[in-house]
Amino acid sequence: MSSNEGRLEELQAALRAKMADNKAIADSFRVEDGTVVVSTEQKSAFDSNMKDIKEIKSLIESLDAMKSVEQWGNEPAEDSVGGSASAWLAKQGDVRGYSVKTLGEAFLASAEFKALDGGRNGANMPSPFVLQHADVTAGAFKDVYSALPSGTPGSFGNIERDPIVVPPMRTRRVRDLFPVRTTTSAVIEYFRMIGFTTPGTTATNAASSVAERSGGNFAAKPQSSMVFEGHQAPVRTLAHWEAAHRNVLADEPQLRSIIDNELLYGLRLQEDAQILNGDGTGENLTGILNTSGVQTYDWSAGSTSPVPDTKADAIRRAATLAFLAYYEPTGVVLHPNDWEDIELTKDTNGQYLVAVSVALGGEPRIWRMPVVDTPAISEGTALIGAFGTGAQLYDREQASIRISEQHSDFFVRNAIVVLAEERLALAVKRPESFVAVTFDAEPS
Repeated sequence: MSSNEGRLEELQAALRAKMADNKAIADSFRVEDGTVVVSTEQKSAFDSNMKDIKEIKSLIESLDAMKSVEQWGNEPAEDSVGGSASAWLAKQGDVRGYSVKTLGEAFLASAEFKALDGGRNGANMPSPFVLQHADVTAGAFKDVYSALPSGTPGSFGNIERDPIVVPPMRTRRVRDLFPVRTTTSAVIEYFRMIGFTTPGTTATNAASSVAERSGGNFAAKPQSSMVFEGHQAPVRTLAHWEAAHRNVLADEPQLRSIIDNELLYGLRLQEDAQILNGDGTGENLTGILNTSGVQTYDWSAGSTSPVPDTKADAIRRAATLAFLAYYEPTGVVLHPNDWEDIELTKDTNGQYLVAVSVALGGEPRIWRMPVVDTPAISEGTALIGAFGTGAQLYDREQASIRISEQHSDFFVRNAIVVLAEERLALAVKRPESFVAVTFDAEPS
């Protein structure tokens, strides 16, 4: 044994001893309430051992490198290219732990061939002979690239599938202005109070101060007049579906996710349209803008002196109408183009009036009210109102995805239906708490 080999064994023994010491120290650590408790002495000893382990490991790697260089320097020079190739091939077999054989030698040495026992055990091998990569010489390997690939994609190699880019989605929703409320009924029945606090209506609020006596008699209290209308808000179903081959969804999970998300997104778009513009016919909701009793404000009716009203002014004046009906407006819905006009409004010095706070990450608000800018409402129209108080949205069944093959002949065609569905109702209890603004004509 050379001095280097002896030194290598000593270092390996020292490394094993240090690792055993550190394992014993680690085993003594305590865990209390999810925290490892280690004493100062234990940590110091553990860190010291780890430093020694790293140094010993580095010395072992250096000695191994010296040993390899020494072996290479002691090898005799080869006389020919063929001899060099044979020596390299033999060396590869020794390094990998197998002896290099030809295909015939590998077959004769196989357990399957030996099981025949010279033919005495019959002509059939008990199991098929499988050629292993390590059993034959390099000359017996077959090139897997026997022909260039054709078609799209190619005929060999792994395929890298680029992710599908989904279309952008509308992030702001009219639903966000309503508090969440659920129902287990198919129809919502409610009473709508007409007027009472609104001037000019048949209902009157006659509350006033009353004296104890009027002359020699006790004073009579005034009578108010309240008018109620009974209404119903039936639960309506919003749904749509898409067909897909079950193998496609099993092989492409990303596609399944996109189908689910797009179907649910489609429901959200229709939901916003129904809440605002539903005409109440057939299976449609009665949207807020189509509910009788909703107040209106025309931009062209605004003040023009000394400076013409802007769209922001029109929204504030419409909010006043809701306040006069004794309802505090809680939100504004308007088209993105109208919201753009408001955000880009500047003062006489060219300074933005609204956009600065939004550009700095502030919540989109105008006159202290949150803004939902959405194409669900027509350009040139805005809706201000007490969402959640003057109107209530009810969830009978929240949006969900269902999958079935029980449709037409889908079962025998290996096709499935992906169905998105929700059920909801909308009750506009106090129409006067909402004001529809029209931006159809600028003040002159």
